[in-house]
Amino acid sequence: MGKSFRLGIILLCVSLAIIAVFWLRNCTKDDYLQLGADTVIDPTPTQIQSIKDIGEWEFLSVSLEELTDTVRKGFISDDELSRIYYGTLRLGINMHQLEPGWLTAEGDSVSLTLPKVGLLDRDFIDEARTKPFFESGSWKPEDREALYRQAHASMLRHGLTPENLSAAEDNAREQITSLMRAVGFRKVNINFKN
Repeated sequence: MGKSFRLGIILLCVSLAIIAVFWLRNCTKDDYLQLGADTVIDPTPTQIQSIKDIGEWEFLSVSLEELTDTVRKGFISDDELSRIYYGTLRLGINMHQLEPGWLTAEGDSVSLTLPKVGLLDRDFIDEARTKPFFESGSWKPEDREALYRQAHASMLRHGLTPENLSAAEDNAREQITSLMRAVGFRKVNINFKN
């Protein structure tokens, strides 16, 4: 009984194999599963929204240290106020400023029209790190505020240079191109609004 049982199993397996080969040979092209790659890339609304949700995308930070002083001439002596201010200018793109149609895709190509690279936060001076350098005489809060505004303007002049803005734009192109290529686009065209 053991040998006949084994022989029956073998005959059943051979029969199933013959039926499978016969069936596969007689199948038409439409009757089987075909695997292939879809070369068309369609960005989904979710992908587009996730890019917009990045918010402020920083591409360059510029750390600055500014010594600012003022002198008030007096009858007997002069009063002097000097402070050292520290700040970090963050240059990048505010993705909330994207306009409708900012991204268009066709095949393996994508074109993006992005807001101009600029300063992301105008409140860039680190008040906690501000140090008095020299102080003589009595000074009002308005005087200290004027000194702060002077340091702020000076940091903007030194940090928002064409070279720094160009470097931030180059970094933006590189990072956004890498992101689009990771999604599957081979050709990436990026324009910045003026």
